[in-house]
Amino acid sequence: MNALDFSGKTVLVIGGSSGIGNGIAQCFRRHGAEVHVWGTRTDTAAYRDSPDSDLEGLQYTQVDVADAAQIDAAKVPFARLDVLVQAQGTVLYARQEFETEGFRHVLDVNLTSLMVCARKFHTQLSQSQGSMITVSSAAAFHSTRGNPAYNASKTGAFGLTRTLAEAWARDGIRVNGIAPGLVETKLTRVTTGNPERLEGALRGIPLGRLGTPQDMANVALFLASPLASYVLGQTLLVDGGMLLA
Repeated sequence: MNALDFSGKTVLVIGGSSGIGNGIAQCFRRHGAEVHVWGTRTDTAAYRDSPDSDLEGLQYTQVDVADAAQIDAAKVPFARLDVLVQAQGTVLYARQEFETEGFRHVLDVNLTSLMVCARKFHTQLSQSQGSMITVSSAAAFHSTRGNPAYNASKTGAFGLTRTLAEAWARDGIRVNGIAPGLVETKLTRVTTGNPERLEGALRGIPLGRLGTPQDMANVALFLASPLASYVLGQTLLVDGGMLLA
């Protein structure tokens, strides 16, 4: 038996329309799963020019998770859910996160929506004895001077993962998380698109390269598989060694 074969399984990746979430979604699809993704744009055509998006073979629904009412109202086109991956995320630069409106928006997307979505799919995950995976950030383990909301939300996601893991284990749901290091996506191009910043960042990564969405997808696949059947409440730091120093 191939423990990484997800044939017959249904996976939902929130934030699966681009970046890390998209890489995770496509990885599960390649391993046999029926994969649904949520994103903020109207339809798949709206992502056609996005270099971070590959929606081929994925079933798409528009849901803006910054709005809890939209999450609650979203139609669920599947009867069974085996894996829920919560990869939604945003960040604001130019000190916007120091303002109340910006701070609140980032927390709504990066933290509050995790709980709202988890609650929405709790029954289905319990019925399937399934798995939930949160995607937080290496920022949960160090300060991020210019982004207080991003840091607070990702640190909160780390704590929420542990708490829901303990709370829902006896419901048959395994909850774990991934904390990516520096991965080249639209959210990190302020660094990866600046040669000087990129050079400095790479000097701090022992493996000497940026992470990729596929690197994160490999870990998600493991956490959702029977290979991780005794792993609970853990957030795996996937950062190429960046935080070893």
